[in-house]
Amino acid sequence: MYSMRFPDEDTSGLTMQQLRGKEGARVRKIYRAHAQRTGVEWNRRDYDPNDFAAGDDVNRALSAATTCLYGAAHAMIVALGCSPGLGFVHTGHDRSFVYDIADLYKAEIAIPVAFDVAAEEVDDIPAVVRRRVRDLIYQSKLLPRCAEDIKALLLPEGEDLESYDADVVYLWDDRGPAVASGQSHFASEDFDGPW
Repeated sequence: MYSMRFPDEDTSGLTMQQLRGKEGARVRKIYRAHAQRTGVEWNRRDYDPNDFAAGDDVNRALSAATTCLYGAAHAMIVALGCSPGLGFVHTGHDRSFVYDIADLYKAEIAIPVAFDVAAEEVDDIPAVVRRRVRDLIYQSKLLPRCAEDIKALLLPEGEDLESYDADVVYLWDDRGPAVASGQSHFASEDFDGPW
């Protein structure tokens, strides 16, 4: 995950604490650059997840933009048959992998859109942000790239999803071994309930 965030650097010898520090510095630098580019006053990322309206314009825009990005990442993860809770960097949450994947694209999608919208002083920040993030996801062809990044993270080099037999799904059976799914196992002598 971190090597994808720092493609021109060798991160293999760094500890997790060093990687987190490096990532934090990278993101703070990106926030400062967009604040300077747009003229939006920036102090720090500050938001209350239980009170969206409590944040300033740029923090509300960042929350809206990252939420949109989480939705797109979640959809792609599930579409590929992966577990949204399988986290590499984030852990302990049913959407840990969603946060990991979305973080790969925040600097490209969420942060610039949020600062642009905050600079415009629009009336409905969440609505404008949602439309802009949607448009940028489409224009940048993010979803196909996201699918390739997920595959690169999860599959051995040179393999793709078609080499895995995903059609084998079994059903638990309390009377014997698991049985194949996708077919009717109904036997009228086993059923004594109403139709």
